[in-house]
Amino acid sequence: MTAVADADTWSDALRLYRWVCTFVAVAPREHDTWWLDVGAIMRLETRDPRGWESVDPYEGEEERREDPLFPWLETPSARADADRYRRRVESLPRPSVRSLLVLLGTAPRTDLSLTPGWEERRPEAERRADVLLSRFPHGTAFHTNLGWKGDRPDFYRQPSRSHTPFSGYDWDAGLIAVNEDEVAVFWNFQNT
Repeated sequence: MTAVADADTWSDALRLYRWVCTFVAVAPREHDTWWLDVGAIMRLETRDPRGWESVDPYEGEEERREDPLFPWLETPSARADADRYRRRVESLPRPSVRSLLVLLGTAPRTDLSLTPGWEERRPEAERRADVLLSRFPHGTAFHTNLGWKGDRPDFYRQPSRSHTPFSGYDWDAGLIAVNEDEVAVFWNFQNT
C-alpha cells in the first residue's frame, strides 16, 4: 500500500529526481487562469503552501544568477499568455501520470522497458511516484508538453516522443498538475 504524502514521505519521494536535472515545485492556486500560477512557480515567486520540500537544480547556479528565469525561455505572466501556453500542452489521463512521473526521474527520451536493470528499479520508482501522485486528489487535471500515441500512454514503452519546449535545452519534458487548491510543476531538462 502506498503511503499518502506528508512532508516526510514527499521529501523521500522527491529522491526519484536526485540524479537528474528535474525541477519540482508546488504553489497555491490563486487564479482562475491557472497558467498565472504556473508562471509564478517558474519565476520562483511562490512557495509550497504546505511548506514541503521543492527541487530546484539551478538554485545558486551561475546560469540563474545571469538570468533569473533560467532555465525557462519565458513564463506566462498575463491572462493573454494563457491561450498561447494552453496550445503547448495536452491533457493527460490520471492512469498515465505515474509512468510520466517516473520517466521525469530518468532520461525522458529513453524507452525504460529496454533499460538494463529497469525491472529491478521499477517498484521503488513507482512507489515514490505514487506518493507524489497521492498529493493530488481525484479531479486534479494533468497536462504535459510531451506527445504520445493512444488514449492512455505508458511512458515506459514509448520510444519516440515529441515535445513542445519550454526551455533552451535540447529536450525538456514536464507535467503540470492543477486542482482547486494547488498547482504543481515537474520538469526535466536535458542537453544531448
